[in-house]
Amino acid sequence: MTFSSLGLAQDLIDAIRVAGYEVPSFVQEKAIPIILRGRDLIVQAKTGTGKTASFALPVLQLVKGPVSGDKRVIKGLVLAPSRELAMQVERALKAYGRQLAKPLRTIALIGGLNVDLQIRNLHHGADLAVATPGRLLDLVSRAAIDLSYVKFLVVDEADKMFDLGFVEELEAVLKVLPANRQNLLFSATITEKVIRLTQKFMVDPVRITEEEGSASAELVNQRAITVNRNNRGPLLRHLIRTEQWPQVLVFVSSVRDADMLVVKLLKAGIEADAFHGGLTQAQRVRVLHDFKDKKFRIMVSTDLAARGIDIHKLPYVVNYDLPRSADDYIHRMGRTARAGEKGTVVSFIGHEDQSHFSLIEKKTRIRLPRESIEGFLLTGAPMLKEKGNMPVKGHRMSKKDKARALALRGENKLL
Repeated sequence: MTFSSLGLAQDLIDAIRVAGYEVPSFVQEKAIPIILRGRDLIVQAKTGTGKTASFALPVLQLVKGPVSGDKRVIKGLVLAPSRELAMQVERALKAYGRQLAKPLRTIALIGGLNVDLQIRNLHHGADLAVATPGRLLDLVSRAAIDLSYVKFLVVDEADKMFDLGFVEELEAVLKVLPANRQNLLFSATITEKVIRLTQKFMVDPVRITEEEGSASAELVNQRAITVNRNNRGPLLRHLIRTEQWPQVLVFVSSVRDADMLVVKLLKAGIEADAFHGGLTQAQRVRVLHDFKDKKFRIMVSTDLAARGIDIHKLPYVVNYDLPRSADDYIHRMGRTARAGEKGTVVSFIGHEDQSHFSLIEKKTRIRLPRESIEGFLLTGAPMLKEKGNMPVKGHRMSKKDKARALALRGENKLL
């Protein structure tokens, strides 16, 4: 199968070749013709399977010609759960649209950037908008954007929308969109909540599911190394040096841990920088850009980078702290082995991590042998957990409230 056989226009095929892609992925092969036929579509696929191009290319082809004399008219709308993912999608739309005879104007509408500047940019006109729900609703309330002509809606990373408590905002956006439109939903997992949402706004959608054990997963070398928690930093430095890792994305659990680890790496003479919600948007853009350009070797990140961030030919991902769930493990793993490249994921396993990692293995249907590195052996015995007091009924935060509280504290800063 080639991109030419999918029904794409020649100018888009030229843009794909410039981007270095020759053959479509499984998701692209299945999704693009369906979108071009005007059908609603649900795609369930892991990260690294070409989801962005699978909707960006056909939407660029379908969004043509003026629909109104009002410049504040949006014809295609992409909703994303994070600013980083929204900016990445906008960059992809611009890259794929460069070869068009009549280039389309795209705009990112996200929090963390000057809203007045975004309003002025909207007055200059935009064909396609990529937005986070909160900022989009803010612009709607200011009458700064006209969504009544939207013909294509893309909901990207739908499961993450639920995880972060953005369902109410998403449903509010749906209410201000025209009924007659094409709907595309992409998600790594399709939960009952996601299904119930699709039933509210999609019409007879086609469903595509990326096959289990896809090529992208097979290209990942997964390692589990046992080590005491206080020895993880020295072990990381040892592996970087002895195995000559050229570029590494290291995941930790908090902003503080990210900053502390970067300080230790720099003291050891290893170029590193942190990427997390504690940085301003401009700082995050700069760090990510420099890492992609290989201006430093190690990027230490919270799960802010687990979804949507595309780092070309990233060879190594390290779970310095284990992810909270099996889904998060998959998304972290998806940062490497993208677009047919090989990659390695290394997880550090301490005494307190054994049962949690075993649960991740069970849910992801993998079983990894435990490695031990001479000089960094796991020692001592696991601490016995003591039973705490029973939770007081009515005083526990709901998952939604926890997600909102986390966002307000600045860890994700998505609105």
